[in-house]
Amino acid sequence: MSEAYELKAEARERVGKGSSREIRRNGKVPAVIYGDKQAPVSITLDYKTLYYKIHGGGFKTTIANILLDGKSIQVLPKDFQLDPVSDKPVHVDFLRVSAKSMVNVHVPIHFLHEEASPGIKRGGVLNIVRHDIELHAPANAIPDAIEIDLTGTQIGDSIHISAVTLPKGVTSVIHDRDFTIATIAAPAVLAADEETTEAAAAETTETAENEGE
Repeated sequence: MSEAYELKAEARERVGKGSSREIRRNGKVPAVIYGDKQAPVSITLDYKTLYYKIHGGGFKTTIANILLDGKSIQVLPKDFQLDPVSDKPVHVDFLRVSAKSMVNVHVPIHFLHEEASPGIKRGGVLNIVRHDIELHAPANAIPDAIEIDLTGTQIGDSIHISAVTLPKGVTSVIHDRDFTIATIAAPAVLAADEETTEAAAAETTETAENEGE
């Protein structure tokens, strides 16, 4: 898990679209802290600091300590909105967490050792079905990524969630089926050759049957 970081915040008394636009014009980003059976708290954050945190990776899987009015509030980013044109953050939602909190979070998947996959060496293609997995994990022990070793995989192999070793205390949110994460697909040329071979074999068999009649 990535190391927690701090964000300095200011309380926001006024809410609404007009107030939010003014906040953004002043180089700030409106945000809200909710959860833990407490009233939501509206805040503003420094735009530049938040921009680099969001685009630096791991934003939604790393705990932050928000410094507000002399207090530190431990949170996990749950959602954020970006401007569709500039990619600038326009709003962020934070969830209060503690050492005992369990959260659902999407964790990215990293595939390792493609060079050790006989299937990929033969021209097979890694077909990624899921780029991340939604996990149920302790808020203070969220994995940065789930690593899947491709060593020994062959063309036609499928990698399912049951083959993935998750960290202690972490489980998949989807638990009613053994879903597919990735497959090693045949290259287009090989697949076409196999189809041609199968078609030729079928034609030969049909011809032999007709001659037998």
